[in-house]
Order: sequence, then structure tokens, then C-alpha cells
Amino acid sequence: MVSLRRLARMCRDLAKQHVDDPDVPAAPEGADGYAEWAQIALILFRIELEKSLRETEDYLDEMPGVLAVFDLDEAPHYSSLCRWEQEYRMRELRRLLRRSAEQAGWSGEAAIDASGFQRDQTSHHYRDRANYSFHSLKTTILIDVHSLAIKDVHYTTKKAWDGHIGMQVFRRNAEDL
Repeated sequence: MVSLRRLARMCRDLAKQHVDDPDVPAAPEGADGYAEWAQIALILFRIELEKSLRETEDYLDEMPGVLAVFDLDEAPHYSSLCRWEQEYRMRELRRLLRRSAEQAGWSGEAAIDASGFQRDQTSHHYRDRANYSFHSLKTTILIDVHSLAIKDVHYTTKKAWDGHIGMQVFRRNAEDL
């Protein structure tokens, strides 16, 4: 439990550094939403736990100590977590990755890893119903070789040549390498 609280504090502190007004209460009384820092912190916490949206809600409901770190009385509904994750653009997530990589001790020596997976395993009925039109996803990640911190990430559903995407990720981060 102590390590989960430490992780929650790290996510909270990183999120508060990222927003313009970190002093806003996590869930202001009378407001229909949560503060931006609380949304980002809970997204980061969920990703670090590697849990589904529903599992994250259950986890938080069973851990009042972790909720206290986020200044919350109860966990947000899993549908709120889903909506928040969809609202944050890739540009914002890249900024968070860069900040976390700097905190981890970015050495300037990096490697690019490119991989992908096919969506052939999903049923055609589900793909049509959910309006999924892509069949493969390619991921290119820029990783610090010493700290293993992720500096940048690029996702695409188009079949692109790895070298082309790798150069794009490199150019975006050339000044730090």
C-alpha cells in the first residue's frame, strides 16, 4: 500500500506541474467535474497500474489512503476516466512523457523501437459495430538507453515505412539527442 501511495503522489505531483492552476481543489464543491490536475493524475495512475478502467475504479474505492493523496472522497466513475483519456490529445501526452523523462534523468542517448500489431483477432461483427476501420497499429517509441524512460511516442494506423516514422520522431527530439 505504501508503494501505491508513493506512486499516487508521484502522479499527482507530475500532473500539478503540468497544469496552469495546480491549487484548484480536486473536486470543487458544486462543480460538475474534476480539476485538470486530478484528471491527469488519475489517468497516469491508471496507466502505471496497468488496470482497466473498471478495475481502476474498484481499486480506488478500496484504497482510501490513495484517494486521500488525490484529495478525493470517492473514485470517479470509470466512464469519466474513459472520457478524460479520450479528451487529452497526443501532444499533451507527449509533453507529460518529456517531463517524466527529464525527471528520470534523460541522458541524451536514445534508441527507437518500432513495433505493431494486427487487429485480425477481433471479430468482424465487433469491428463493424464499433466502427473500427483500421486493421493494424504501428507504434514507434523513443527510449533513453540508460534510464529506460520514454521520451516520445508515435502511433499510426497507416502502414508506413519504419525509417520514415523513426526520422519524424528523431526530428521532433533532435535538440535533446
